[in-house]
Amino acid sequence: MPELAVIIVVALVVLGPKRLPEVARSLGKGLAEFRRLTGDVNKELDAARHMIESEAREHENERRRADREARSTPPEIEPTDDTKAPAPDTEPTVVHADQSRQVESPASAKTGSTSGNPPSTPAAKETEG
Repeated sequence: MPELAVIIVVALVVLGPKRLPEVARSLGKGLAEFRRLTGDVNKELDAARHMIESEAREHENERRRADREARSTPPEIEPTDDTKAPAPDTEPTVVHADQSRQVESPASAKTGSTSGNPPSTPAAKETEG
């Protein structure tokens, strides 16, 4: 409180008794305007914060609802080419790694020979021979 008294005395000496009330009045009006403006800014910030929070809650609720729906309904599994069984009337053909262009016919796959060509590996020569 003594600091305020010192400020008033200095202001009285510097400004004089006639001008001090005018300066004090304008200073009071300026402070009131400053408080009003800062209050408006605070209201705007609060409104923006509430809006953002409500949007975030909405998005979170939508995400949770979608998660619940995804868990409650089993996914529809469509067969891919890997999971489809071959047609029953066809027999699979075998391709050897060293004979990538020569394909065994179903009949030769049973006997072990390849399209009439001689075997290329020693183990195959022994079984052929």
